Amino acid sequence: MTDAPAAATEALPRIPAAQPAAEEEPQPSLPADPPSADAVLVRRTLAEIAPVADRVTSYFYALLFTRRPELRAMFPAAMDTQRDRLLKALLTAAEHLDDDAVLTEYLRNLGRGHRKYGTRPEQYPAVGEALIGALDRYAVSTWDEDTEAAWVRTYTTISQIMIDAAAEDEQHAPAWWQAEVVSHDLRTPDVAVITLRPDQPYPFLAGQYTTLETPWWPRIWRHYSFASAPRPDGLLSLHVKAVPAGWVSNALVHRARPGDVLRLGPPAGSMTVDHSTDNGLLCLGGGTGIAPIKALVEDVAEHGDRRPVEVFYGARSGHDLYDIDTMMRLQQTFPWLAVRPVTEKEGRLPDAVRRYGPWAEYDAYLSGPLGMIRSGVDALRGAGIPTDRIRHDYLGELVAS
Repeated sequence: MTDAPAAATEALPRIPAAQPAAEEEPQPSLPADPPSADAVLVRRTLAEIAPVADRVTSYFYALLFTRRPELRAMFPAAMDTQRDRLLKALLTAAEHLDDDAVLTEYLRNLGRGHRKYGTRPEQYPAVGEALIGALDRYAVSTWDEDTEAAWVRTYTTISQIMIDAAAEDEQHAPAWWQAEVVSHDLRTPDVAVITLRPDQPYPFLAGQYTTLETPWWPRIWRHYSFASAPRPDGLLSLHVKAVPAGWVSNALVHRARPGDVLRLGPPAGSMTVDHSTDNGLLCLGGGTGIAPIKALVEDVAEHGDRRPVEVFYGARSGHDLYDIDTMMRLQQTFPWLAVRPVTEKEGRLPDAVRRYGPWAEYDAYLSGPLGMIRSGVDALRGAGIPTDRIRHDYLGELVAS
């Protein structure tokens, strides 16, 4: 994932997440029952404050840091990227308030991830109080005693799930890992393949991602997908594209060198292979989104599966297909794998997928820019793939948009 991934920077008040995403989330199911009374009230409030979201979030942080100034040190010095995370997280939670499986998994991932900030259970009430204060100020027409009570119940439930998940995770995993850069391969002027050696075993599944902090931008975390299945030597591989105004991505591509030490949060993401089925895999990877797709291919191979795997690798030009040689070698090794490069000359990636198929018996995996994910999901649904068999790590961003 790049500097703007499936689930970009998390922080303490990201209340309900991805890389992408989220983000860190199972795919949503559609509740059969009508929404609960609390869900109706919460969503009504969010609809009212949406046009003034910037003011709501600014006021929220002002309340939080005024009442609990010691919490300011847990956040980035520059809050520009952070400000919109709260509303997106709330929209995601509100959208799935009555879908316990999706919401719980989403919140548990957030709770585990927030350990790396040093978040403690006693800090959650301050966040809730600031949230209620901001809503009370800006939800002028929808705010009343019943709505406030609904928000208090909702936030209490949300925070408790996160607190419990963090406490459980603390029993068997560190809050973060130190990881040394052991190689830095600049594939194009703005794409690097970086290999890391964590200071202790880092358990993850192919298709998942990590959050990463560099020494050059403290307290700014970004999501990046692993570019391989777990390796016997324990090394981790990431593909990073430097994007305009991307502080972390530019540091990783242009500044990081072997010997530098980064920090990693816990692994997350639901874009993993279901090995209990023989369904084929239809994989769409755009740009550095090919990284987790490559990991999925390796995972299928390591499990000895011979199920068909179709990979559509999209980029603007042939020059941008920076990992095509690796993918073609995999295709030569495994007869069940087909790799189809798609550049802008051939058209959009989802359009290319439509030309092949049928795909009704495939599980779909998408990784890349948000716009590609959105159009890709539409194309796959149109091709007959059920929503619950389309996997990506952009739940929060898709709901917010």
